[in-house]
Amino acid sequence: MRQDSFILKGNICYSKTIGHLSTTDHGYLICHNGISRGVYPVLPEKYQNLPIIDYHDMLIIPGMTDLHIHAPQYPFRGLGMDLELLDWLNTHTFPEESRYTDLEYAIKAYKLFTDNLKKSASTRAVVFGTIHTPATSFLMEQLNTTGLKTYVGKVNMDVNCPDNLREKDAQTALDNTDEWLQKNIGKYQNTSPIITPRFAPVCSESLLEGLGKLLKKYQLPVQSHLSENLSEIEWVKKLFPWSSCYGDVYDHYELFGTVSKTVMAHCVYSTDEETELLKENGVYIAHCPQSNINLSSGIAPIRSYLDAGIPVGLGTDMAGGANLSMFRCMADAVGVSKLYWRLVDQEKKPLTIEEVFYLATKGGGSFFGNTGSFEDGYEMDALILDDSGICSTRTLTTKERLERYIYLADEGGKLAGKYTAGTEILLSE
Repeated sequence: MRQDSFILKGNICYSKTIGHLSTTDHGYLICHNGISRGVYPVLPEKYQNLPIIDYHDMLIIPGMTDLHIHAPQYPFRGLGMDLELLDWLNTHTFPEESRYTDLEYAIKAYKLFTDNLKKSASTRAVVFGTIHTPATSFLMEQLNTTGLKTYVGKVNMDVNCPDNLREKDAQTALDNTDEWLQKNIGKYQNTSPIITPRFAPVCSESLLEGLGKLLKKYQLPVQSHLSENLSEIEWVKKLFPWSSCYGDVYDHYELFGTVSKTVMAHCVYSTDEETELLKENGVYIAHCPQSNINLSSGIAPIRSYLDAGIPVGLGTDMAGGANLSMFRCMADAVGVSKLYWRLVDQEKKPLTIEEVFYLATKGGGSFFGNTGSFEDGYEMDALILDDSGICSTRTLTTKERLERYIYLADEGGKLAGKYTAGTEILLSE
């Protein structure tokens, strides 16, 4: 249902800066032509003719951005969580992704994924597909119908991977990607392509060089993985002995923020040199705490990245992460930061609720532009949270209710409404 201009009334929470949570009880959130015009405790006279949707005592927060997620892995979520990354890829991921050469299977799987992403708390997402162009094109088509704003990548890999997931050679991969881009750039209102080398070890230098040229040709964003696992990093050193660090491989082929926005998932073991390269190029980090736990990767030093001024958002990395819950992602981000502080570096303070809320909303949302906040001029993405089913004998502030919802969403929380860029997402469809 399209409603470009309206008012949401309820208990409103959003971030302007990373360390502060702004709350307005029984406030008014103004949406005009899909854009937020701010939050007010009293309705301004100039907006009094707009329709009001009264959510009474419910919480209203900005939509959240899942900055890193693998759509084809949805069918085996929750499996293989006792394996490390490379074993998990070979045991579960690659066999599943090879099935997407069968378009009929891909249609079935992607309909399931997109339906559940629509019903999740994410209003925006940066999504990996597979190497298969028909399946990835269908994924884009399906995501567009959800009303969510997404980037989708056709994966590129031509070496060091199973035969049934290896494109014939670098030129074939580049030709397939170029054809896919030409067919899908500008085709959809809600979904756009993103350049996607899976990760450096499965891409030849010819393929990386060619993707850099496609990037400059089409001026698209980039997504990939970086410094997730110690074995992976050693593998990169052997494959690219000329590189000074893992990130230098991407940077060498201009796939590291110098041409357009780039997001790298994980960055668990980025060296000082790599961290400086991330900072200089404005590369986004998608912090995926649940995945890093499940695949025994480690703990990303997010406090260090924030102190360095590197843009950071959160990702479920499903199916490395076992579900689509951005609430679980926030809770895990706090938890692993405490372990990092206690076990690794006591100079790095744990993340706070205010900080992880910012990362899930405005921090990751900025990859899409002015999204993830209710400040004036931001695209109006919003979630309506009904916490009446989360029982307590205590009277809580709005901030405390939000914190409780982050941890107890599955105990009795309900997503009662969802809006993306001023469009209501009908959750029951």
